[in-house]
Amino acid sequence: MTRPIGIDLFAGAGGLSLGFEQAGFDNAAAVEIDPIHACVHRYNFPETAVLARSVVGLSGRTIRAQAGIGDRPVDVVYGGAPCQGFSLIGQRALEDPRNSLVKEFVRIVTELGARRFVFENVKGLTVGKHRAFLDELIAAFQSRGYAIRLPWRVLNAADFGAPQDRERLILLGALEGETLPDYPEPVCTRAGRGPSDGRLPAGPNCADALDDLPDADGFDELLVSDRVLTDAWGDAGGYARLMRCIDPSGWYYGYKRRWEPHWLTSSARTEHSAISQRRFRETPPGENEPVSRFFKLPPDGLCNTLRAGTDSARGAFTSPRPIHYRYPRCVTVREMARLHGYPDWFRFHVTKWHGARQIGNSVPPPLGRAVAAAVLRSLGVKPSRPRPVLSLGEPHLLEFDMSAAAASCGVPVVIGRRDRKSGAKKRKQEEIEAALCASAG
Repeated sequence: MTRPIGIDLFAGAGGLSLGFEQAGFDNAAAVEIDPIHACVHRYNFPETAVLARSVVGLSGRTIRAQAGIGDRPVDVVYGGAPCQGFSLIGQRALEDPRNSLVKEFVRIVTELGARRFVFENVKGLTVGKHRAFLDELIAAFQSRGYAIRLPWRVLNAADFGAPQDRERLILLGALEGETLPDYPEPVCTRAGRGPSDGRLPAGPNCADALDDLPDADGFDELLVSDRVLTDAWGDAGGYARLMRCIDPSGWYYGYKRRWEPHWLTSSARTEHSAISQRRFRETPPGENEPVSRFFKLPPDGLCNTLRAGTDSARGAFTSPRPIHYRYPRCVTVREMARLHGYPDWFRFHVTKWHGARQIGNSVPPPLGRAVAAAVLRSLGVKPSRPRPVLSLGEPHLLEFDMSAAAASCGVPVVIGRRDRKSGAKKRKQEEIEAALCASAG
């Protein structure tokens, strides 16, 4: 049976792509302007046509041609277009040039004639002056022949099996005459909220996500690399078994990958000073460390919302990663991935900056999977497990700097190089990181 197809716009590393694949869709194409993210997407999704370019000026015909789908119906388009969301006096927010990428999302959905769409964005788009922008976006889709599931909802990834408190606006639409998807209902109770009431199972907590992982600080190799071969894995509980794909159900309805499960990957170490380690050690779980304002994970609770940090245009400051509940250090990229719901076979850029940015910018796959399953039900399709086993891409796709990534994708460098800081600028970086963490907590 042919699986339904989806197209990911503003794809990043592929949180939504993975969620939709795990629910039973094939990702026909992914569009991502950042060449480094595009290369990581190519590594993890070797059968997907990755278009490393802006959506501006990109036609539905071009997407179809590069995806090799011809005139086949596109079942769903999904993505989170960046937007400012400001409502201006005397000017429609959707006409604001700062929101042009949202207009491009609407245009491409329409050009492709997508049967369904999923638009995701920050919760802040639903309140205050930003609400006018959301209303205009809904009206824009309706004027192009799409019905919208109202009222819209803000969903929390913790309600769908991710050990992280992360809320996202999800807007669901379907072509007039087609069945509108319903919003998915929670599948678990949130960790740290007390015992389950019996109606839903308890969701995973931070310890469930991280306890079985080897401590990165125990490997000198991780000072110069992001991966190491080790047998120091701990006992895996239910959530960890899914992340390690020990339990075959960890593949869900996605394609199995050929991978090396004994390698600890995406785990480059961070060397903290003795003073920082003391402060981290003395901070109670579930509270912010007073100086850095970094959040310390509660083993029996949820991770705070993981952030992406800033891009190269704003100084390229590293994401404020939370403090491990057991070790006096910030969590690694792999530990962030576990807290986000990415399985261990899924790889990120080898640097902590890009890797953390790729996770912090993405939709947690468990949330994406729940939304995708709802879309699948509206299509009247029963999910099926595919037989092919895919080989992951070449490891060098995870190692490129911006220039090399652009060259690999055959595109010009459109995003500035990372601005490395030192001295007083480094102290300024730490101040900004602390402010970001405070806002995230």
